[in-house]
Amino acid sequence: MKYIWNLNPVAISFPKYYTEGNIEIRWYGIMYVVGFLLAGFLLKRLAKEGLFKIAVDKIDNYVTYLLIGMFLGARLAYVFIYNWDYYSNHLGELFYLWEGGLSFHGAIIGLILSAYVYCKRNGHDTLLALDSSVIAGTPGLFFGRIGNFINGELFGRETSGEWGVIFPNGGPYPRHPSQLYEGLLEGIVLFLLLWFIRKRVKHVGVIGSCFLIGYGTFRYVIEFFREPDVQLGYFFGGTTSMGQILCLLMILSGITLMIIQIKRDKLIARAR
Repeated sequence: MKYIWNLNPVAISFPKYYTEGNIEIRWYGIMYVVGFLLAGFLLKRLAKEGLFKIAVDKIDNYVTYLLIGMFLGARLAYVFIYNWDYYSNHLGELFYLWEGGLSFHGAIIGLILSAYVYCKRNGHDTLLALDSSVIAGTPGLFFGRIGNFINGELFGRETSGEWGVIFPNGGPYPRHPSQLYEGLLEGIVLFLLLWFIRKRVKHVGVIGSCFLIGYGTFRYVIEFFREPDVQLGYFFGGTTSMGQILCLLMILSGITLMIIQIKRDKLIARAR
């Protein structure tokens, strides 16, 4: 049995009183809000446990920094890495976020930079902040991918499997629901792994390293089932996608950071 995608990406719609058309609240946006609310809740839990030494009433301010940094990083990476040929001729559309076009790898860079800026201004350890942030933020990946599925975007390659889904923009053939694969592995499984090791890891920065390695590994594998960006295609003789190249860099960065931090032997001072 093949499934035909027929979901409505609009959760709520009501008419504008000052012009034609409707005001729409989409499930994709709601998923992001849920993800950030959950991240704030988990950060407060981690702060109380002593992993991130920050006052609980400062968490919302910190999350705001991360939100801005991640969206800027995600958008700029998509524009300059994935689709510069188009945007170089349409500079006025650089920040048309409502039309889609975000890169998770860019969001990670934005997360790191915004955490650094916040910690530098407020006297916190950046790596400890990132250790907590990746734990708290990983469930949001699940909700984000569910939003992608509801939008009928970022679908997978064609499949003959019974679980294939026919997407409106994917042609007449069933495709892997790779958004759900990513949501399960990157959002649920990875979060459970990070949550399990959070009290067992001794060195600062190792949890963040595990996130980079874990996400990079899961995403690299899922890229074999995901349709590559049409404007880029494959590299290295048609074997590797841009997403896989960036994932390899994530994995190498995670391994390097872990080795450096273990050698530095800076231990996490946990609350007792």
